[in-house]
Amino acid sequence: MTVDPLVSVEWLKDHLGDPQVRAVDVRWYLTEPHRGRADYDAAHLPGAVFMDIDGDLAAPRGQGPGRHPLPAPERFAAAAGRAGIGPDTHVVAYDASGGAYAARLWWLLRYFGHERVSLLDGGWPAWLAGGYPTTTAAPAVAPAEFIAVPRPAMLVDAAAVDALRREPRALLLDARATERYEGRVEPIDPQAGHIPGARSAPFAGNLRADGHMKSADELRERYLALGADAADPIVCYCGSGVTAAHAVFALWLAGRADALLYEGSWSDWSSDPARPVATGSDPG
Repeated sequence: MTVDPLVSVEWLKDHLGDPQVRAVDVRWYLTEPHRGRADYDAAHLPGAVFMDIDGDLAAPRGQGPGRHPLPAPERFAAAAGRAGIGPDTHVVAYDASGGAYAARLWWLLRYFGHERVSLLDGGWPAWLAGGYPTTTAAPAVAPAEFIAVPRPAMLVDAAAVDALRREPRALLLDARATERYEGRVEPIDPQAGHIPGARSAPFAGNLRADGHMKSADELRERYLALGADAADPIVCYCGSGVTAAHAVFALWLAGRADALLYEGSWSDWSSDPARPVATGSDPG
């Protein structure tokens, strides 16, 4: 049974008592990595569990490309099991950033073979705006058995990106903020700029001003303007493969369910001084 990839706070309020629905808090902040857990402890959705980008949704640095390598199947399976995610669980992921980090869980669950996952439209701010209850209580969660079966066809590595950036039909999308794409600022990675040939597509452009996702038609129009209609393949990257999942999610809503993720993203690409780097607004 399929589920909607995007659900409303009203829908989740009505389904929080369903034992097969599991809300997962994925709040995280790039320059304050421990703040997400602190925010969860201060208040979260009733019954929601917390999953950490660094501890649960990535391997330790050095065990793969970039700052947030994909977790090994057994590592992710253990984290998902602790969160009570079994084969029939409908996971609803949320954060406080328009889904920028919750989309990492959406993507990872699908990568490891679990299709029953949605993002909460508007996330934590929309829940608060709706006046719905919150709690500080950690839920009692029965561990579940999660079997992780990777789908490597959903990924590309640096060598593939280097080849694809030269292919006229391929579309490489950079989901970072414009100033990072252009190389005007780089807060964390070794070099500033972008992969030559990549087009700027900040994940924030997938959102309305209130933090809700744009409609499928709006997203389709956005990505058509970037060349998605004729592109094959589409590859998304960001700083470390986290917010790029938001671009993959938006493309999914827009009708392109085949977008690929560059796992290591800019943190991987820029770690090798031999790789070319472009700056400015032009793809290069």
